[in-house]
Amino acid sequence: MTTILVTGATGQLGRLAIDSLLARGTAPGDVVALVRDPAKAADLADRGVQVRVGTFEDPASLDAALAGVDRVLFISGSEVGQRVAQHQNVIDAAVRADVELVAYTSIVRADTSPLALAAEHKVTEEALAAAGLPTALLRNSWYLENYTAQIPVQLEHGVVLGAAGEGRVSAATRADYAEAAAAVITADDQVGKVYELGSDNAFTLGEYAAELSAAANAPVAYQDLSVADYSAALVGAGLPEGYANVLASSDDGLKQGGLLVETGDLSRLIGRPTTSLTQAIKAALV
Repeated sequence: MTTILVTGATGQLGRLAIDSLLARGTAPGDVVALVRDPAKAADLADRGVQVRVGTFEDPASLDAALAGVDRVLFISGSEVGQRVAQHQNVIDAAVRADVELVAYTSIVRADTSPLALAAEHKVTEEALAAAGLPTALLRNSWYLENYTAQIPVQLEHGVVLGAAGEGRVSAATRADYAEAAAAVITADDQVGKVYELGSDNAFTLGEYAAELSAAANAPVAYQDLSVADYSAALVGAGLPEGYANVLASSDDGLKQGGLLVETGDLSRLIGRPTTSLTQAIKAALV
């Protein structure tokens, strides 16, 4: 049997990916969950998943975690600014383990993207190629949850803030991306594949606000700001300045088409239409 390691296994995407692997018939004992804190993975262990402790900063722990592993679902780290070195450690460990496939969660058109967030993904993709690892790239657009998680605040103030203008975003749910990742990491003939992943139906933030307003039966409007003003608003809401700047600049990239996907790759991989904006908003309102 093929043993599959999932990095970031207690994160939101990692957990959903493991759920999808098990739903697709992968035996729990053939799934390895790489975690920092095993206490947070007790439920995974209870389901029969192998839980191994390791961090992207500790090469020895990665070597131990990858022992006997055939394939790696490499979910990118969450520490923006630290990921180049962290990801290189994972790549080096995968080389030493001689794995047969790495599926890496990148960002849409990482090699040409206008988003500042794409820089570390581009370097990681280049490092995977330079290492000679058999790789498939899962280039994800935005998460729908980036918006729906803010619904309580959006309804409270009756406004969706952003700096995206009329830019369209192909945001999809984490569950849809996780299902696609599980499909790729369990399939044959994936080496060299590059998937540009996003929802079937892109939307503007104005359309998002209108959809939320209709679903919640409450007035919600989109207010378009400059990148600087949006960053300042995020700082005023309590976000660290560096993170606020990244989010605001991402909206500028969105405005330039950097998160628009029209390939249909995601729905083809999961074998059904992607979760719609309406469905996601209604689920978040329950």
